[in-house]
Amino acid sequence: MSTFAVKGTTGGAGGPHDGPVTGLPWAVLRLHRAALIAWGAFLLAAIGALVWEVEVTAESVRDRIAACGDDPGLCRIRALVDYSGTVSWASTLVYYSFFAVAAWAGAALIGRELENGTAQLAWTQSVSPTRWLAAKLAVPALLLTAGGTVFVFVFRWAWAAHRDLMGDDWTHTDIFAARGPAVVAYGLCGLGVGALAGVVLRRSLPALGVACVVMYLINHNLEEYRGQLWPTSGTAGPEGGPPDTWELPNGTLHPESHYWPLHLVETGIVLAVALVTTGTAFWLLRRRTA
Repeated sequence: MSTFAVKGTTGGAGGPHDGPVTGLPWAVLRLHRAALIAWGAFLLAAIGALVWEVEVTAESVRDRIAACGDDPGLCRIRALVDYSGTVSWASTLVYYSFFAVAAWAGAALIGRELENGTAQLAWTQSVSPTRWLAAKLAVPALLLTAGGTVFVFVFRWAWAAHRDLMGDDWTHTDIFAARGPAVVAYGLCGLGVGALAGVVLRRSLPALGVACVVMYLINHNLEEYRGQLWPTSGTAGPEGGPPDTWELPNGTLHPESHYWPLHLVETGIVLAVALVTTGTAFWLLRRRTA
């Protein structure tokens, strides 16, 4: 019997939690528990590193800077790297985790199930293809959204707690994404792209490769044209713009107040791609199984 025919833990025969349909979310959790546990552990490690930097490392870095003595420049830089480097790496790893999400969704979550016939077996047990795909995507989508949201709040706190110790400003690619919902949107987009690749190719390894390539193209182009997602508000002078401004190659500027407009426009684009790819995966699966 397929692992999708899972009975609930409460109620007798015919109870509200019995049957393959209501057991699908639990089946997804059981079948992919290793990947989901790894995602949770990864997020906890990133969050723990941020808390440690703010509460422990920052004070020791200030002591090192105060003791720099006759060589404050290089000494200060080395001390700052110990703090800002870890904070920046946390944002980088979580931001680019959408590659892992896309690869996992395309290869293990969807592609492998279609390739080895597990999905088709589930469809013979009162589980429609649409409900099967919905359950497959709902569980990781919920965990990505919840975990990513917690990370964003912790990262915003960590980034703002000791701004004088941070070497990267708001325009840095990874920090730009990690300070708001874009980091969650990219994760959901990776899930949708991976699901569509799995449904289209129906094989795990090709779906893995295609999902990663597509996510690279989406991310690369949005980063390339990020500064053009919102109108600029000034032009740099001969000596450059004011502090905390983003000077574009054409000499125009984005003040820090443009962070949220730029960020939310990019988030909207990424979420739109997530919705389109997910909707297309459902449509294609229904068409092929009609």
